[in-house]
Amino acid sequence: MPENAGNAEHAGNAGSDSRVALVTGASRGIGREVVLALARAGLSVGLTARSAKPLEELREECLAAGAPAVAVAAADVTRPAHVTAAVERISSELGPVDLLVNNAGRIESDEVPVWESDPDEWWSVVETDLHGPYLFCRAVLPAMVEAGHGRVVNVTTGAAVRDSAIYSAYGVAKTGLLRLTGSIVAAGADAGITAFDLAPGVVVTDMTRSMAMHDDRTEWTSVEDFTDLVVAAAKGRLDPLSGRYLRAGTDKLDDLLAAAGDLARSDARTLRLRPYGDDDPLA
Repeated sequence: MPENAGNAEHAGNAGSDSRVALVTGASRGIGREVVLALARAGLSVGLTARSAKPLEELREECLAAGAPAVAVAAADVTRPAHVTAAVERISSELGPVDLLVNNAGRIESDEVPVWESDPDEWWSVVETDLHGPYLFCRAVLPAMVEAGHGRVVNVTTGAAVRDSAIYSAYGVAKTGLLRLTGSIVAAGADAGITAFDLAPGVVVTDMTRSMAMHDDRTEWTSVEDFTDLVVAAAKGRLDPLSGRYLRAGTDKLDDLLAAAGDLARSDARTLRLRPYGDDDPLA
C-alpha cells in the first residue's frame, strides 16, 4: 500500500469539485469522450494531442456542451519542451490545472513475443504510455501541491495487472504507470493530492479495432461507463479510493466506496509482490 494511502480522506481537497481539467490524447477515441463528459459536468478543459486541427474543432463542441472555457495546445507527449509549453499555455488561459487525465497512449502494431518485437517500436510505446504521463505529472503537480489539492487520473488497462505473451511494451508501460500512481500518492497525499488508475475496459476505438486479439469480440465496454468514473473523480467521489486500480464496466462505484476503509487498510487494488505464504521472508 502507498505509504500515505491511509490519508486519502485528507487528500484532494476531499468533497470539492475539480474546475480545470487537462486531458492528453484528447482529439479522438476515449480521450474525446472524456473531454466532452467533463465539459458537460461544468469543467473548463485543456485539450492536448499531436495535431491542433481536431482540437480546434473539439473546442466548439466542448463550449456547446457546457464547458466554461476551453484551451488548446498541440503537443507530443514524449517531448519535455512540448509538455511544458502545453501546461503553461493551458494554465495561463484557464487557471491552474487541478485534474490531469493522462489518456494518450498507443500499442505495438504486431502481436508477437518479446524476442520478435521491433526495438524502436517497443521503446516508442514505453515513451508514449509511461514517459509521457510522467512528464505531464511532473509539469502539473507542483502547482497542485502549492494549492493544496489536485487529482491525477492515469488511464491504464488490464494488461497492467496480468502477464501476456504479446504486447510486452504496452504491458510494461502500463504496469509502470501503476507504480507512478503509487509514487504520487505516497509523496503527495499529505499535500492534498489524489491519484487513480482507471481502466476503461475494452471500448471500441481505432486502437482496439486494430488488435487481432479482438477480431471476434462481440461484447464491448460502454465508453460512458468509463467517462462516468472520470467525472466521479473530478467531483471528488473517488478520493477515498486514491492509489487504487478501478475498472469501468466491472466495478460498481458504490460498492467500492462502501469498502474504502478496508481498501485503505490493505494492499487491495495496488501493485504488489504476492508472497507464497506467511513464512515468505518477503511477506
